[in-house]
Amino acid sequence: MKILVTGGAGFIGSHVVDGYIAEGHEVVVVDNLYTGRLENLNPGAVFYLMDVRSEDMQKVFEIERPEIVNHHASQISVPESVANPRLDADINIMGLLNLLENCVRFSVKRFIFSSTGGAVYGETEVIPTPEETPPQPLSPYAITKLCSENYIRFYGYQYGLNYCILRYANIYGPRQIPHTEAGVVSIFINALKRNEIPTVYHYPEEPDGMTRDYCYVKDVVRANILALNRGDSEVINIGTSVETTTGELYRTILGIIREYGFAKEERFLSPGKGPARPGDLRRSALANKKAREVLGWSPGYDLYTGLKETILEELKHD
Repeated sequence: MKILVTGGAGFIGSHVVDGYIAEGHEVVVVDNLYTGRLENLNPGAVFYLMDVRSEDMQKVFEIERPEIVNHHASQISVPESVANPRLDADINIMGLLNLLENCVRFSVKRFIFSSTGGAVYGETEVIPTPEETPPQPLSPYAITKLCSENYIRFYGYQYGLNYCILRYANIYGPRQIPHTEAGVVSIFINALKRNEIPTVYHYPEEPDGMTRDYCYVKDVVRANILALNRGDSEVINIGTSVETTTGELYRTILGIIREYGFAKEERFLSPGKGPARPGDLRRSALANKKAREVLGWSPGYDLYTGLKETILEELKHD
């Protein structure tokens, strides 16, 4: 199949491109390289340097005629969405609508969308959180993701566009940038490599930090491969269902990275502390029962194994 991947030079998108090409698919990448990197591009993919909001997207569809669109390009920072909600909406909603219009115009068979789990559900008493939980988005980023889901449903209902929406937990792995919530993994690793003590953000009553569901990027790639043929018109969580505090995450990363000669001093045993930032959720973990039943997907990496593989990959580039 020919698959167009937006954001295919970014962290998650580039891994998805690698996975699709390894499966024998023909891949076209659209990325404006705002957060994506040329070195992330798979040489087997056709590349267009373009913003998804551009009118020239129509030309890409006309030339390439993709059968499937996998949409990963977006404004990805919760704090930045709070600081500039209009820009967040412009990129995440107007960019999406541009793609959906072209999907209908050129008879795309399937639209796969990378949404967000914890941010869409907001503060909820049900942890791990299943898909039927009413969304309570608490940041502009989460609002635009939920709005995008609803637009996709409309295009499915109105025009028969087949789709699968994947609500991600906090994804980490090689090539990560430090601008997402799960970017804390990249922040911690790089700080410790520089012999700097990073900061754990927390609420006053939760000194070990907020909880998140950390899912390894290779597991996400498998979900995107399975979503090519399964999960019609479904919204599906992709996560481990395991809560991890920021403090626990830090200690795990510290333990691994000390094995390789970094951050040996005792001062690293106690990270810096900082107040929670605007839009930060207290707790988040995603139920993955539906992913198991509908996609046949389950996480293959535990946190330690995924972090160790990530750190080893990062050390190769030093």
